[in-house]
Amino acid sequence: MITARQRILWASLLASATFAAAAQTPPPAAPAGPEARTEQRAHKPHDGKFFERMQERRVKHLADLKAKLKLSAAQEGAWTTFTTATQPPAPPAARADREAARAEFAKLTTPQRLDRMQARQSERAARFAQRADATRTFYAALTPEQQKTFDTEALKHGPRGHGHRGHGPDGHRAPPPAPKG
Repeated sequence: MITARQRILWASLLASATFAAAAQTPPPAAPAGPEARTEQRAHKPHDGKFFERMQERRVKHLADLKAKLKLSAAQEGAWTTFTTATQPPAPPAARADREAARAEFAKLTTPQRLDRMQARQSERAARFAQRADATRTFYAALTPEQQKTFDTEALKHGPRGHGHRGHGPDGHRAPPPAPKG
């Protein structure tokens, strides 16, 4: 017959073995798929050329969109207004300036930080409203066939006008592809 003392001894030995095994288990390897690239990209600081590459992709995307829309001469003015109004803001300040801004932000009280964040949110909302108005105005200048093309292309490139790899049309992370086989 097993006594209570023996049960406690066996339970403590089992727990010790479990903890020892867990302590020696190496951490799981980083995923090799798109998730890994996203994580690496999220922690990698911009090299100063990010805005230039973004602008190059934007110019290419707009050129492709314009070719697919087959705009008439009468629509060129609406196109120019649209592309100008949807131009992204200038790149952020130099790294040293950002560090100084972070240090200044850290010195603020919580209500002051909230006020600052609310002001930034209002600025972003105003820029979004400007882009939305420009898009609606341009869209109204298109023919129904061009509108269908624009709808298809806008869906491919997300709500902000540029694509996000691995994200679906609703802006959320797309599920990983099903394994083959």
